[in-house]
Amino acid sequence: MLPPADSLAPEWLSVPEDANDLADRVWPASATRDAEGALVIAGVSAAELARDHGTPVLVLDEDEVRARARAFRTAFDRAAAEHGTTAQVYYAGKAFLSTTVARWVVDEGLRIDVCTGGELAVALAAGVAPASLGFHGNNKSTAELERAVEVGVGTVVVDSAIEIERLAAITARTGAVQRVLVRVVSGVHAETHDFLATAHEDQKFGFPVGDAADAVARIRELPGLDFAGLHCHIGSQIFGVAGFRESASRVLELHAALLEGGPVPQLNLGGGFGIAYTRVDDPTPIAQLAGEIVEAVAEGCAARGIPVPALSFEPGRAIVGTAGVTLYEVGTTKDVTVSSGAVRRYVSVDGGMSDNARTALYGAQFSARLASRAGGGEPQLSRVVGKHCESGDVVVDHEYLPADLVPGDLLAVPATGAYCASLSSNYNHVPRPPIVAVRDGRARVIVRGETIDDLLARDAGIDGAHAPEGDQ
Repeated sequence: MLPPADSLAPEWLSVPEDANDLADRVWPASATRDAEGALVIAGVSAAELARDHGTPVLVLDEDEVRARARAFRTAFDRAAAEHGTTAQVYYAGKAFLSTTVARWVVDEGLRIDVCTGGELAVALAAGVAPASLGFHGNNKSTAELERAVEVGVGTVVVDSAIEIERLAAITARTGAVQRVLVRVVSGVHAETHDFLATAHEDQKFGFPVGDAADAVARIRELPGLDFAGLHCHIGSQIFGVAGFRESASRVLELHAALLEGGPVPQLNLGGGFGIAYTRVDDPTPIAQLAGEIVEAVAEGCAARGIPVPALSFEPGRAIVGTAGVTLYEVGTTKDVTVSSGAVRRYVSVDGGMSDNARTALYGAQFSARLASRAGGGEPQLSRVVGKHCESGDVVVDHEYLPADLVPGDLLAVPATGAYCASLSSNYNHVPRPPIVAVRDGRARVIVRGETIDDLLARDAGIDGAHAPEGDQ
């Protein structure tokens, strides 16, 4: 008798009672199944989305993005007011940024954090007021800083001594005064993947706490730079508030010492708030996050006899992640018997690591569900894989899917709104998929999909005689 497939499953993954269910917190609130069992998001069926836009397609629920942006703003406003201060919420554009999404979050009262000249260009193209932008990055070029100063970006988060001098030279030449925060490495190790932890000492971001005071002193000497406070970010996909509490405590020690040399009006504690990718993930509710983090800052300030500064936070994934669902078409299925004798089903889809690199990059876990209909039969332990020439081209590492899943079925992977489109590539010359917003039963393209002609248009070796039709 063969060992059961369960022997291949991780401990956290249990056999579902219903392999068609849509787990709470993992899917957009609007996700349901219709009378035939097909997936519907914001009133638009998976079949309609695939028919009109092809697959793969990244579907974004507009109301989910707006509701979560609004919830963060409301929660931090209330928490800050309870402790006699104010809070600003910046949407971390690196999670996913388009002109449409930028307008959504600004409509809901958020500012936007950008990390590159390209992200800055998208925010400006969306009509976002430059004064409401924050500009991050460990290696901002002179051209990027010049553009930021030129348009009047509200805050530049300086990351190195070289950048301080680079920015000072620009302001001296232009006569501008640029508001800056100093990014500090608190030394708090977030409980997340090493590549997602950004506050341990041995990494590329920010100033160690011991060096930050010298950086602030230098900024205060420069007439073109206006020191506005400190910034710290401990990582991404973090549950709970323990890491934020400890980081705030360490940064407040520096904050208090810096007050002896002048004002330190702002403290930005970054983002990194986690979301549910699987049914076992238990993210901290937004109101609880805000209340406990702000309370920790207020307690730390009271213990040091200093006023509570204005606060800032930078959620990204926690706003857009759960709003995204990627639809694929199943191409092949294959049952593979491993050395133990257990069997795993491989389900190949028409996308993969080119539209979702997170599994290959971080070992991220995702969920999946049959989307074009309700499935039947016993749940089958499956691995959803892409079409690329890499054995690591895995979309969903472990999932139970209906046993009757066949080629041509639509498969949906939830919680793909953050870092999937942002990290997408053209590996194997696969065009990047369209991004479609859904709301109130209607769908509209907000980022068009690429075509083969788009890929070939960049190839300088194609002469006029061999150019695609329409390019000659």
